[in-house]
Amino acid sequence: MLNAMQLHISPSLRHVTVLPAKGFKDFIKVKVGSKRLSYRMVFYFLLFLTFLLRFVFVLTAIDTIDGERKCSTLGCLGKKIGPRILGKRLESTVPEVIYQVLEEPSDQTEMRTRPESPQTLDEFIAEMKVGRPDAKTFAVKLKSMVTLLEQTTRTAKIQEYLYRHVASSSIPKQLHCLALKLAHEHSTNSNARLQLPLPELVPALVDNSYFHFVLASDNVLAASVVASSLVQNFLRPEKIVLHIITDRKTYAPMQAWFSLHPLTPAVIEVKGLHHFDWFTKGKVPVLEAMEKDQKARSQFRGGSSAIVANKTEKPKVIAAKLQALSPKYNSLMNHIRIHLPELYPSLDKVVFMDDDIVVQTDLSPLWDIDMNGKVNGAVETCRGGDKYVMSKRFKSYLNFSHPLIARSFNPSECAWAYGMNIFDLEAWRKTNISQTYHYWLEQNLKSDLSLWQLGTLPPGLIAFHGHVHAIDPFWHMLGLGYQDNTTVAEAQNAGVIHFNGRAKPWLDIAFPQLRPLWTKYVNLSDKFIKSCHIRAT
Repeated sequence: MLNAMQLHISPSLRHVTVLPAKGFKDFIKVKVGSKRLSYRMVFYFLLFLTFLLRFVFVLTAIDTIDGERKCSTLGCLGKKIGPRILGKRLESTVPEVIYQVLEEPSDQTEMRTRPESPQTLDEFIAEMKVGRPDAKTFAVKLKSMVTLLEQTTRTAKIQEYLYRHVASSSIPKQLHCLALKLAHEHSTNSNARLQLPLPELVPALVDNSYFHFVLASDNVLAASVVASSLVQNFLRPEKIVLHIITDRKTYAPMQAWFSLHPLTPAVIEVKGLHHFDWFTKGKVPVLEAMEKDQKARSQFRGGSSAIVANKTEKPKVIAAKLQALSPKYNSLMNHIRIHLPELYPSLDKVVFMDDDIVVQTDLSPLWDIDMNGKVNGAVETCRGGDKYVMSKRFKSYLNFSHPLIARSFNPSECAWAYGMNIFDLEAWRKTNISQTYHYWLEQNLKSDLSLWQLGTLPPGLIAFHGHVHAIDPFWHMLGLGYQDNTTVAEAQNAGVIHFNGRAKPWLDIAFPQLRPLWTKYVNLSDKFIKSCHIRAT
């Protein structure tokens, strides 16, 4: 056994010599060459390091022995670094039986017949302290509580989505009041029955030197906001022609509103579908498809009650199906865009707008976009910072488990948005887009509505496939009606904002921080608005 080594430090601290105890003459000399460091500081540092290492070792040993206590900072450091230095791995201290219990598939019947589970974490902890169960019982109780809370949360979410669906599908009494008062004004006041536009402005309706916009709506208040925001933000409002299409029942209130609230110098045209000669002659495929779709929808889908009763689908999927059941998606106003070339045979290009948008900038630059021969200028919805809104591809809308869809389209292809679209009608008339749309509507009916989710965007994705030109997302910000992640600052920086979703800005369920972006274009001092108690909040 070797004797202890000897350590000699010179008085000047320039040399540290280590000598063997058996008189071995060779020595190891460590010379401190840097003159920038204090030699005394080096000495004190070595002493402190020796003390620190011994301190860490003691704390690590104590923490290892007293494993139930929370380790100290240095003790934890020793635990983490020590095993790595020794080439060992820390093993999990969780008993294997807990993983086995948690990984077992849940039996819903067993969960219902089991004694009542704790409702909160505090109740669970109290029960565990009293019973002092073994690891398996602990895991069973924990799994039972979490499963119960998951089921309760799912039920609450679906109930919320159902209530929102009901709220968004009904007509608020304020809007109903406005329509009734305007209809009465139309019948009693000749100023509310003015021809729109005035006779001298009629030539502008077919003049392609103007900027033509098309708005299809049966909501007077919503249409007024779209029109006001468009005109107020346009640099040359005298070059605007806004074509408003509505149904027969809304025609009188719509005409009364825009007769009494002219947006001079813009040209406003209000027409009911019954005024279009093309639409009243012969068979209109989209009308026939809508009638069949409504019958099939009630027969195969069972309405909202059947959607909510599904126990396997995720709440977000149920929410999407409920949203697609909205009357808006079954309205002819939503399908009418597929007939734009026939409705406006003299026009070369139009911008089509939904009635739940707000225009916040001059839209004339849209006419300068080179469409490269494409028909539909739209914002793609698979790229962007908001992954919840801008993550939509064909697989988000079409049912690729159906062989007809699977062999016809690519599930990863980027989807695009309806709501603010540039349509090159001249290029459209050279294609079979409208015929393709009607063909796939028929195929969906024959397949018991199983080819896509409810709504009009899926057949639009199919019909315009290969005919879409992607435009800058600035021109169309989506999602303000179904999520509130969008900040007011972000929305204010967009050219057009779209309240697509259930939380329409004219409903009480609108997101309060986003609603002012819409209400700023409502004249709250107007006599019709005031009499129907339409308010900013």
